[in-house]
Amino acid sequence: MFGHDFRWDHLALTRRELLARCGMGLGSLALGPLLSGATQAASLGINPLAARPPHFAAKAKHVIHLFMNGGPSHVDTFDPKPLLAQYAGKDLPGGNLKTERPTGAAFPSPFKFQKYGQSGIEVSELFAHTAASIDEIAVIRSMYADVPNHEPSLSLMNCGTARQIRPSLGSWVTYGLGTDNQNLPAFVAMCPGGYPIQESQNWQAAFLPGVFQGTYLDTQHTAIERLIEHIRNERLPLDGQRRQLDLLQALNQRHQQARQQDAELEARIQSFELAYRMQSEAAEVFDVSREPQHILDMYGPGVQARQILIARRLVERGVRFVQLWHGAGQPWDNHDDIEVRHRALAKECDQAIGALLKDLKQRGLLEETLVIWGGEFGRTPAVEMPKEGSNAGKINGRDHNHYGFTMWLAGGGVRGGYVHGATDEFGFRAVENRVHVHDLHATLLHLLGFDHERLTYRYAGRDFRLTDVHGTVVKELVI
Repeated sequence: MFGHDFRWDHLALTRRELLARCGMGLGSLALGPLLSGATQAASLGINPLAARPPHFAAKAKHVIHLFMNGGPSHVDTFDPKPLLAQYAGKDLPGGNLKTERPTGAAFPSPFKFQKYGQSGIEVSELFAHTAASIDEIAVIRSMYADVPNHEPSLSLMNCGTARQIRPSLGSWVTYGLGTDNQNLPAFVAMCPGGYPIQESQNWQAAFLPGVFQGTYLDTQHTAIERLIEHIRNERLPLDGQRRQLDLLQALNQRHQQARQQDAELEARIQSFELAYRMQSEAAEVFDVSREPQHILDMYGPGVQARQILIARRLVERGVRFVQLWHGAGQPWDNHDDIEVRHRALAKECDQAIGALLKDLKQRGLLEETLVIWGGEFGRTPAVEMPKEGSNAGKINGRDHNHYGFTMWLAGGGVRGGYVHGATDEFGFRAVENRVHVHDLHATLLHLLGFDHERLTYRYAGRDFRLTDVHGTVVKELVI
């Protein structure tokens, strides 16, 4: 009588659903060509994480982002400033070098620098293991950001904007490229001991489909059941879970079809599928005890060494973007006792970073893996004046400095053994070949094969991109 199968759920339309079905048909047809590839894929039931080619050929296929949370001091790590020793205890020319708080006299680095590699680039003793691969590294000594505060600077470095909710770099990369391994998350964020400042906003998908958000792991845990919650089902075997999941997916898809293929629903459906598939591969990839002893010895002991080794194992298996946080809170935020604290922090990660670069190279992975090192800003060359509560009575630390700081890149089409730009003679402000965070993002996307002006997502009536309306590719950093 009706010419099609009768369904009871069609009798329970809301007013919104009725209007949508009656009046939005032609509009939906017109909207299709305007949607992004990933959104179209989701609406058609195609896996939005399927591997996709970039705009043009590129060597970099994966990213490992070593995030030194809190702002490491560039003048104590990769930007030597010997002139500070001549002014030790004296005011620097040009007046008070204030960023967020009052500063005092010049504070020379307590660490020794020396030249490494054929390039002869100077690096602090704090990162001697990393410096052994300096000929693979491009050091950017002329970075600058917008403000000297953690929250907006973390947002700017990770999401391309200091104030508004925007997708993170890892989300943009996985949106553009998908992933080569459907049994593991495309984007992994590892932070031992809990969340950093801004928490999951640092790896958020924002208005991109939720499937592109980073998967957080607390790598202080070694047991797979604690590292990844609910990784195993204690009640059902895999075939039983598959039948249960098939029923759940059928119900979810029926619900989704009645709601114009809602992207959030699609993200949830994909997350259930990924959780099921991860059971077969996650336990193996996160178990570093499967590595030969000489590899474990090369990376060294500790949480940082383990998570850096896990990063190599992830990209080796096709994971697209891995971000490693050096602890929760503000570990590199040393407003006092910088000599003791920076030395301890570098000891936790330097050996493993050096091992990572060598290990990637010996496996033939460095040329296709882009490694990024840095924090959200640097620190002042002048000492921070003591105040009540934090560094009271201490004159041995540095304040935040967004005017000039250092980051470095390696692998993935990067020009190794190269120093780009410079801060002034004291290390306070970037003055030569300055690189804003937007320029860095444009360059990273270029190395991954994207024109940063064309990698866009339509939202709220406009096309958004990681670099917003800014950014210039730093061609000197590219081979």
